[in-house]
Amino acid sequence: MSERGSGPTAAAAVLPSDTAVADFLTHLAKERDVSPHTVRAYARDLRELTGYLSDYYGAHPWTWQGVDRLAVRGFLGHLARRGVSKRSMARALSAVRTFYRFLHLTEVVDANPARAVGTPRRSQHLPTYLDRGQADRLFAAAESAAATGRFADVRNLAILELFYSTGMRLSELCGLNRGDLDLLSQQVKVRGKGRKERIIPVGDHATRALRAYDARREALIETVGRPADRLAVFLNQQGRRLSVRGVQSAMTRWFRGVDERAGLSVHSLRHTFATHLLDAGADLRAVQELLGHASVGTTQVYTHTSVERLKEVYRKAHPRAM
Repeated sequence: MSERGSGPTAAAAVLPSDTAVADFLTHLAKERDVSPHTVRAYARDLRELTGYLSDYYGAHPWTWQGVDRLAVRGFLGHLARRGVSKRSMARALSAVRTFYRFLHLTEVVDANPARAVGTPRRSQHLPTYLDRGQADRLFAAAESAAATGRFADVRNLAILELFYSTGMRLSELCGLNRGDLDLLSQQVKVRGKGRKERIIPVGDHATRALRAYDARREALIETVGRPADRLAVFLNQQGRRLSVRGVQSAMTRWFRGVDERAGLSVHSLRHTFATHLLDAGADLRAVQELLGHASVGTTQVYTHTSVERLKEVYRKAHPRAM
């Protein structure tokens, strides 16, 4: 039996420019209010799927109705041969499943061929984080630089403190507006994945750093004048909203100073926030809520981190551990 789809009539054939994909992406953005980042990712995945199916069916005309489970499995195999990570393959499969759910709801297809395709198993990698000593060195260095009063150094300390104090994502920090931050009640409102909002407490150290930065921010806005972005919390030297790349670039300098070989990144601060909370006995569900995880299973990786560290301490300290 052939592994290929049944092959519909030529009159029903679709092309890579099929409007069903465009309708689906509009549905995500306008009706489901999915984040622009997710819409772009799904667009890339479906563009690749469409290209793959055109090669898969060759000269034979095809429709979304005619695509079967074997074709979707073949698409995952195509991604694997290209060296795509299992994480990205899982996201691509999720995009295909969600797309087909939309096609089913709009009565374009009768069934979802991606439902019966298993999600690629992802290897479990323990997240990189800073231990207490590394965190102390990081903040000591950042505080020393900020003491000079230079705008970028004062801002970077505020960014570091806010990351570590709240565990927010990089995209969430870059998207912060002035109205989201309440330094009087020491809390911040962030918009996470799926545009879900959550309130996170802001610690004393972060509050002090943010107040010091706010004074520098106002002075910069006054100097720059009208072109300055008065809405954004974090600005670059030109008074515009600090970009994701700008934050990454600013933070990399500090991570290298802590440990150049540790592979630390901006996301390591989020991991550090969660790990240190759980180490201190924080409730797993509370940490899940603070991080904005939809599933507690995602948060549980940080308990594995704590256990692995305890094992290492045990192996080094117990006389008969080895």
